[in-house]
Amino acid sequence: MKKIFGLLFFSTLLFTSCVNDDDVDFDTIGTTFEFTTNFNQANGFGTRFFFNQEIFASDVVLVYRLEAIDSGLDVWEPLPTATIFLDDGNGGEITALYRFNFTIGDVDVLLESNAPDLLPADLTNNQTFRVVVVPAAFAENTDINLQDFNEVQAALNLDF
Repeated sequence: MKKIFGLLFFSTLLFTSCVNDDDVDFDTIGTTFEFTTNFNQANGFGTRFFFNQEIFASDVVLVYRLEAIDSGLDVWEPLPTATIFLDDGNGGEITALYRFNFTIGDVDVLLESNAPDLLPADLTNNQTFRVVVVPAAFAENTDINLQDFNEVQAALNLDF
């Protein structure tokens, strides 16, 4: 009886110790897309980017705007951006704000302004965006600053 109990205990220990459920999912892969667009009256100061594959409904999408290039390095600003305030030259103020929304098939990037036709070309023309599709389990990790593109890129091992 002791031998049977010992064998049963050992086999239970063997099979349960082989399970690896550490809640780290290395088979989920983030995806990065980049596109450049112009905002104008014809497109309603918005653009739609279609994913080349459907994403999962549980995935999260992050969007970053190329704000500048500093010493050869891209500076990415997360959307939505802080409101940009410009002088209209007549004592008034022009505001601009980039924001986005997404579905499992596309992402819309919008430029909102109280005077969109008066926005300077450096805010409307040749605007480059990076779209990062993040697996939901990754997005729940509170140790990663999702506002920092470089940190997200490194954590997801994305090469771009």
